Amino acid sequence: MTVTPVLQRGPIAVVDYRCTAAQGDEPFVERHGGYTLSYVRRGSFGYRTRGTAYELVAGSFLVGFPGDEFMCTHEHAHGDECLSFELAPELVEAIGDRPEVWRAGGLPPLAELLVLGELAQAAADRRSDIGVDEAGMALAARFVALIGDRPLARPVTPARDRRRAVEAALWLDTHAHEPLALDDAAREVGLSPFHFLRLFSAALGVTPHQYLVRARLRRAARLLADDERPITDVAYDVGFGDLSNFVRTFHRAAGVSPRRFRRAARGERKILQERLAAPIVS
Repeated sequence: MTVTPVLQRGPIAVVDYRCTAAQGDEPFVERHGGYTLSYVRRGSFGYRTRGTAYELVAGSFLVGFPGDEFMCTHEHAHGDECLSFELAPELVEAIGDRPEVWRAGGLPPLAELLVLGELAQAAADRRSDIGVDEAGMALAARFVALIGDRPLARPVTPARDRRRAVEAALWLDTHAHEPLALDDAAREVGLSPFHFLRLFSAALGVTPHQYLVRARLRRAARLLADDERPITDVAYDVGFGDLSNFVRTFHRAAGVSPRRFRRAARGERKILQERLAAPIVS
């Protein structure tokens, strides 16, 4: 495990984690030292806490509550990378002190959060004029507003099904820029489309199509944050076959158009503030 502090002052600390654990490595029990919101930007791992198991893939979030024990496993994939935000209690209280939200455990890739996760990553990499603390606070505030009191429990799935779902997610992530159908991913894990859809959704909390679209959105947000290429090229490069569909899908997820998101990444804080004030659209 490589641990790189990105920011260590103020009410929010930011740490870059790069884990090289492989299948078969013995997991161990850890304990959350505070409130944590970690964006999984690459790879996959299992997260076990309070008797519940989550499979986290690229675009997912790990939510930590102070004092809770947890264990990370790599039963189905090798290694992962996360950008982790550790929030001081006073910041959590200012955002909205709702303990039930911070016990969410593991979140599937949610479009409204992952675009902010990519913005935070760009800030951490100094590819954006937004401060990494600003991006982290925006992410945390949107997380609290989005999750609210909604239950996020997933059905218990067998280990074999979880493995197949993770393998399919990794495959989808690799091929997201290509035109894909449900049959393509189902074939990769040796299942009928019907059984694959049910298995994937139960294990990861999103449908295969939702995961594919959100993988494309992650890449688009990354390119918009630090690339000069035209927005039309970004849309086609990440796998959207139609510009209007890309603009509509991105706006629904980010709350702003691709063009305004790019301007926000370049330091127009008013856009970010407007985004946080926007209502949650279910």
